[in-house]
Amino acid sequence: MRNKKSLIILIFIALLFSAKLFAQQEQPIKYFQMEPLDDSLFIKIQKEVFINPPDPKAEIIVDLRDPNNQTVSIAGTLYPFLAFTPETRAKIETYPFKINLEETINYGSVFTRVIDRLDLKKIFAPPSYYQISSTLGYINPFIQLFGGERFGVPLKEDLGISVGLGTPYSGALQTDFVDGQVHLLGFYFGGYTHNDAFVNIRSSNRNTLYASSGIEFGYVIPLGNFLELSYLESSGHFDSTNTIAYFPGKTGNGKVMFINGSYFNWELRYPFRLLGSTRGKVYIARYLDETHIGYTGREISMGGSTFDFSFDAMVESKIRNPQYVFNILIQKIAEGWGFSALALGPSFTLSKTSDGNLGVISIFFNMRLKVGTSF
Repeated sequence: MRNKKSLIILIFIALLFSAKLFAQQEQPIKYFQMEPLDDSLFIKIQKEVFINPPDPKAEIIVDLRDPNNQTVSIAGTLYPFLAFTPETRAKIETYPFKINLEETINYGSVFTRVIDRLDLKKIFAPPSYYQISSTLGYINPFIQLFGGERFGVPLKEDLGISVGLGTPYSGALQTDFVDGQVHLLGFYFGGYTHNDAFVNIRSSNRNTLYASSGIEFGYVIPLGNFLELSYLESSGHFDSTNTIAYFPGKTGNGKVMFINGSYFNWELRYPFRLLGSTRGKVYIARYLDETHIGYTGREISMGGSTFDFSFDAMVESKIRNPQYVFNILIQKIAEGWGFSALALGPSFTLSKTSDGNLGVISIFFNMRLKVGTSF
């Protein structure tokens, strides 16, 4: 029953954000015909250029494509856009009933309009300089609430720091892991600890990853930012007496992993930009004795919408069940400085549930902030 409720919530959230995503696709229309559905506005427009008597059903065509030559055609007669009062100009620009004269509409447009508006030439693009640098690739202006790439800040030339909430491959409410590193010339070293607030919200801890504290260090092979090797060792230790504290009041306590001992990790990746994204990569990785395959992309542009998308498939683990993590973060939901800085959306994880079927084991809102400029 709980799994069915989670699935219903997931579907609702997905519909909500898909509606927001496609609502963003409407770009400002610069060349349009005003449909004669507002008699008072049509009369006002004509009176301001001394048309007498005004016709509330007159053909009005607005052309704002050239900032230096914006015009309004009324019944075939051309008038400069600046001939109208600022109030009327604002009403013309925001008029909701427009026929877009720049877009070709046919009987198939009801099915293909969004696809037609995509710029297919920009689907794939080479990565930026920083994405392929073995010493500067850690620099990342995006800080994410759950999982994802580490937030990386350069201090001076090749020296910098990074922090992360969750592992690079975890989803919402999946782990209490928190880490931080110092970076220098492709080498990094630091440590990790835990924050129980990230997992205590869940009623079930199925497939949860628990951390104590420890050290980690790694190196990016200096031929380019495509292979990263690292080592993680736990200084704390979980045993049968202290792990029981993680289970009271929770159900579905199967396939829980505790970070004990040491782990050799690696990630093989290929950075590239998809649909105008400012940062993106595909990867295959081995992390904490688990195998991951996935994609992550920042500020993807599609038909006027801007969003982040990531997918991680943990296809093999010695302890946990295979799982599939999805993050969809929609930008342009805030005003002012938050217009490009804030992105919000659902994060959910699919895996084997307590009844043995594939279902949602974790679902929550995820958020990211963009601090500074993209590379």
